Amino acid sequence: MPAGMKPLEKFLKKQTTALTRAGGFVGGVGDKASGGTGASRRRASLSRVVPFFRETSPESGQSREVFSPDNEDPPSWPSATGTGLVTVPSSANGSGAGSGHGGGDVRSPSLSSDEQSSEASLITESSSSGGGGGGGTPVHSDTPDNLTLTVLDSVAGKCYGHCTETLLDDFMLTHPIFLTTDRFQQVLLQQFSLEMRGKEGEGEAKGEKREGGGDGDGEMEVPRERVLDGAERKHAVLNVAFRYLDTYRELLQEEGERSNSFPKELYLRAVQELSRYPELVEDVLKLQRWTEILHCPSDEEKESRKKQVRPLFRHFRRIDACLQPREAFRGSDEIFCRVYTPDHSYVTIRSRLSCRVGEILALVKEKLQYSEDQPVLPGNLILVAVTSAGEKAVFRPSDEAVFTTLGVNTHLFACEPSELESLLPLPEEIHWTPGDSKLHDMSAEEVANQLVVFDWELFSCVHEVEFVCYVFHGEQSRWRPLNLELVLQRCSEVQHWVATEILQCQSLPKRIQLLRKFIKIAALCKQQQDLLSLLAVVLGLDNPAVNRLRLTWEGLPGKFRKQFQQFESIADPSRNHKSYRDLITSLRPPLIPFTPLLLKDLTFLHESCKTFHGELVNFEKMHKVAEMVRIIRRYRSTQLAMDMETSPSHLQTKAYVRQLQVIDNQNLLFEMSCKLEPKDT
Repeated sequence: MPAGMKPLEKFLKKQTTALTRAGGFVGGVGDKASGGTGASRRRASLSRVVPFFRETSPESGQSREVFSPDNEDPPSWPSATGTGLVTVPSSANGSGAGSGHGGGDVRSPSLSSDEQSSEASLITESSSSGGGGGGGTPVHSDTPDNLTLTVLDSVAGKCYGHCTETLLDDFMLTHPIFLTTDRFQQVLLQQFSLEMRGKEGEGEAKGEKREGGGDGDGEMEVPRERVLDGAERKHAVLNVAFRYLDTYRELLQEEGERSNSFPKELYLRAVQELSRYPELVEDVLKLQRWTEILHCPSDEEKESRKKQVRPLFRHFRRIDACLQPREAFRGSDEIFCRVYTPDHSYVTIRSRLSCRVGEILALVKEKLQYSEDQPVLPGNLILVAVTSAGEKAVFRPSDEAVFTTLGVNTHLFACEPSELESLLPLPEEIHWTPGDSKLHDMSAEEVANQLVVFDWELFSCVHEVEFVCYVFHGEQSRWRPLNLELVLQRCSEVQHWVATEILQCQSLPKRIQLLRKFIKIAALCKQQQDLLSLLAVVLGLDNPAVNRLRLTWEGLPGKFRKQFQQFESIADPSRNHKSYRDLITSLRPPLIPFTPLLLKDLTFLHESCKTFHGELVNFEKMHKVAEMVRIIRRYRSTQLAMDMETSPSHLQTKAYVRQLQVIDNQNLLFEMSCKLEPKDT
């Protein structure tokens, strides 16, 4: 586990431990069907491709009710073969994330074990061939390739209106979970080059099955009754490709030629087909623009990336860069970073953010060779993250983008394996200097405004797919959730900032004044709908080292104590964070959610039900994941607009808020607390 992420991991683990003990889930993504008693309790609904709601069919004119978990009859949806209907189980037992995010009726780890251990119903496939009702005919397995073909069929036919849009969005947001990007691109290329047969052979094609697979550009046979004309099919492939390129644009641009080969190959094939299908000319031109976008960034993007250093929170920051608006990080961005040696001397390296540990060590070794303080040639080096509490984590040479995984006061050390045990935190991380805070001279309103603006900048930089990558892939993801990891760092930083400022203050009256100011800052963050800083401030005030200051809390006016109790109720995790969920449901965008809770919900959803059952994909789970991502998308659907002054005092506050100096060593915080108010007072 990366250094510095332990508090979040513990938070997520704590929330799901109760369900584990109750037998609610076992294993991981690759579990087999024979998972034992735990697996028999896991939700195993293999829902085929279902958008989970219905609408009026333009063909039949029949009114279709919106799918609800309370419906007595499970919904049906056209199957992957187009010949029958798939019966999908009711999700009354739940398999997604918490209901407070609007994603359904998902069970929470905080519910009783009796509720959680109820048996989940499996897919039932009716063998009746009747038309109406909820019956259906057996269908082919929903393997990853077949799901891709089903999406193409749906887009090509445009039979289901808004349902097709939801299905396409579900697939785009979640397909990396069950289908590699390379395989997905290969299937699209195969389908575009597939020679469609005429409808005259339709009668003899009833029994044919689709075979999803094959090497190179081999054709995939599809049931004849689903066959559309060639132009419609190719247009559908291009539409799905455009949606894919639009969704992953920033991430694909980062990959350079690797990602650009797909639209280029599709473009070449489309050009060859123009003589037969002239109606594709608009799509071909659009595809040409996409190849240019991915291959050649705009002048504005190039200029933006010319900056010599991108500021992380605590890694060789500069004031001038700190005051600039935040931009989304990419792996190719270069940063300066200090790497320490066991004697606490350091070398400064310039490295790509996505740089592998082996490359970092090579840069360090090169610097040490020319260092006067290092007369002996360094041997076999390892890279270690050392926290302010002395905890160590050794990185593997193949690890990438380690800078964003570091904790608030975690530093990188390069040493030989024999020196690992001798590594100690930096002296400034162990000792502290009492004194008055700069916060005394700043207004609560200005500090809160700067917190909100900075949180919004950070939250806006997070690509929506990063949430899925963080939970479902972790370090094995094709794309690292760099910007999401920085948001989590910020949440931890604000919590420790609150505790640090109060515990460094030696004067009791000033400490009480700071306590009042922090409660007021929390109230202003709530008013601005910044729930990230609101809960971070509340959790900082609830830090045991601060909470034990009896004299300080007794000096707080009753009005502020009552207000803080209200904020504590919002942070209360009981009943699956019901107070928080009620609050966020009542808010309208723009708003900044408490990001760790979003990840907790996604983690529970991931671990409480299988992704695969054999080779079949649990697409109901994919739909729930996509629903949560759409909730996050809605939070940012409106741009935050705040008028900020640019006077010297406001710029000073801005720099202070964006460069918080904190102590994150809990033992040291307790030591500071006991010196302020000894245990016998």
